[in-house]
Amino acid sequence: MSRFYIELQHDAEPIACARAVQTLLRTGSHFLTNADFGCSDGDHSARIIVDVDSKDEARSILPTEFRHHAKIVKLNKFKLEKIDEMLSQHQGKTTLKNSETSKVGN
Repeated sequence: MSRFYIELQHDAEPIACARAVQTLLRTGSHFLTNADFGCSDGDHSARIIVDVDSKDEARSILPTEFRHHAKIVKLNKFKLEKIDEMLSQHQGKTTLKNSETSKVGN
């Protein structure tokens, strides 16, 4: 399974907040019962992190009318060892690329 961040934004007017929540409540959406809303702080969106198998499965959690507006991001974590390995593998490539770029300007 993978972790996905899902975000739904809606208009800032109070009626837009109420309609978004009403729609989610009426559909019995898993999203609403587990989402965190930022409306009271001026960020008119709802967020949730879910563990599912795919981005499509994450999208399917949402009511149909919200699916095409949702921001869905697959999440990952890094360990220091992995970053060190990535940097050492790309260090030479980055240096070469930077030296080629500086020659173009001369």
